[in-house]
Amino acid sequence: MLAAYITHLDCTRHNMGPHHPECPERLGAIQDHLLIKGLLDYMVPYEAPLATDEQLGRAHTALYVKEMKALAPQDGLLYVDPDTIMCPDTLRAALRAAGAAVEATDLVISGQVATAFCAVRPPGHHAERAAAMGFCFFNNVAVGIRHALDVHKVQRVALIDFDVHHGNGSEDIFHDDDRVLMCSIFEKGLYPYSGDAPRGPNMVNVGLPSRSGSDAFREAVTQTWLPALEAFRPQMIYISAGFDAHREDDMGNLGLVEADYEWVTARVMEVAQRHCLGRVVSCLEGGYELSALGRSAAAHVKALIGAD
Repeated sequence: MLAAYITHLDCTRHNMGPHHPECPERLGAIQDHLLIKGLLDYMVPYEAPLATDEQLGRAHTALYVKEMKALAPQDGLLYVDPDTIMCPDTLRAALRAAGAAVEATDLVISGQVATAFCAVRPPGHHAERAAAMGFCFFNNVAVGIRHALDVHKVQRVALIDFDVHHGNGSEDIFHDDDRVLMCSIFEKGLYPYSGDAPRGPNMVNVGLPSRSGSDAFREAVTQTWLPALEAFRPQMIYISAGFDAHREDDMGNLGLVEADYEWVTARVMEVAQRHCLGRVVSCLEGGYELSALGRSAAAHVKALIGAD
């Protein structure tokens, strides 16, 4: 069965100014590498819809959603924080990014596709229930997960986050929800300076020291994530796919390479095949060195869709 490739041109129109690392060119770099590797031949393209207030409200407060819509500027740039900036096209891009996770959920649960990759921006895993931060406005993967739980009545969902930064927003939203097991690996001492003290028993957080490299990353996955996932027996898996732990990306210093992303995705897919009919939705998070991002995303997608 083919996989879904979900994106939208609106996601390239969000622009936080010259020299900002979370730039529109990120999506082009990913699509180019997927095309070069022939991976798009195994994927069905879908346009990301706009998330509704009801969908957003399952992961965020109604007041926060209203505030974000009211903040959207008609021209120029509006700084939500020093690194998180809205332009006139940001709101629409953010609604598409969250809507992609909902669309992916519907497609995978209905059996129309086996897996889905959401090539969208802005990213989402730093967005808390009532706060934008870290380049993120709505928590895309959280919107998708809550759609699976509350609309499709999935009982157990696992969230895998291998971005170099801790997904504080996802932890804020899910730390009291025993239907969700969140497994994250991140570099210690980096923004947002959280994760070392998990906020709930359903949080499997592993902070790694700088320059840990591939062996430490793989050992952490093998020793912590995989036993927790086996015990939890998820009925669906979501991935916050951040590629900024790559050794060429100066956002962090873990020193991973694209083979690590292929390896960890393959391990997640093995769990998915055993417990949830292979149902996996992946949403793009970080990754800012364009060549490394494209190569890493292609390695991830190769394992996600089971391409040779």
